[in-house]
This record gives sequence, C-alpha cells and structure tokens, in this order.
Amino acid sequence: MNLTRFTSLYLIFCGVLIGLVVLLQNLFPQADLFVPKFWLIFGFLAGITFIAYILASLGLKSKPESGIMAIMASIGLKMIFCMAFVLIYSIKAKGNQITFTLNFFSLYLLFTAFEIFCLLRNLRHQNLK
Repeated sequence: MNLTRFTSLYLIFCGVLIGLVVLLQNLFPQADLFVPKFWLIFGFLAGITFIAYILASLGLKSKPESGIMAIMASIGLKMIFCMAFVLIYSIKAKGNQITFTLNFFSLYLLFTAFEIFCLLRNLRHQNLK
C-alpha cells in the first residue's frame, strides 16, 4: 500500500471516528462521555499514528528483510510518546480520570489497530512477490 492510498484510507477512517464522536455527543448530550479536551487527544493520536506509519513504511521499503523491526520500532516510539502525553495531561488537567482513560485508550487502540492492519497489508504484498 503506497502512501497516497494509506492517506486516503486514513482520512476516511478519521472522518468515520469524528462522525461517531459527534453522533454520540448529540445522542447523549447530558452524559459526560468525553473529556473537555477530547479533540486535543484525538489530534495527537491521529498525528502520531500517521507519523508512526510513515516511519514503518520507510523502514519496510529501505530494508524489507528487517521490516518487522521497523514496524516494532515505530509502534514502540508511538507508545513512548503516548505515555508521555498521558503523564503530561494527567498532571495538567484535573477532572474525571476514568473518562480520560476510556477516551484515550479507546482511541489509541482504534488508531493502532488501523495502523497495524495497513502495515500487515504491506507485508502480505511483499510475500506475494
């Protein structure tokens, strides 16, 4: 999967997630389903996932033999930045920590699952060659 195809699929995926969040906010306006700075979390995770995919994709293209190491390095780098984000956000923001935890990790898992799905498609295409 080339970068333009991934970018288009990624933008569609982000659009679906945004639509789902807006729908949930409109269906349950009284419930505190999302933290006040939810869109900051969403933007951070969307950006870091895109950067991690680009790094893994470049690693796969430069040395296909060590492609798995490039994937693991990008996922590890993403996890380190996300842990730093959680630490900084937890120190700065006061509020419902359970809601923050559910918001952050649900987005983290969704973005990571999408990234891994796309990276595995790249590996599948390499095995067919």
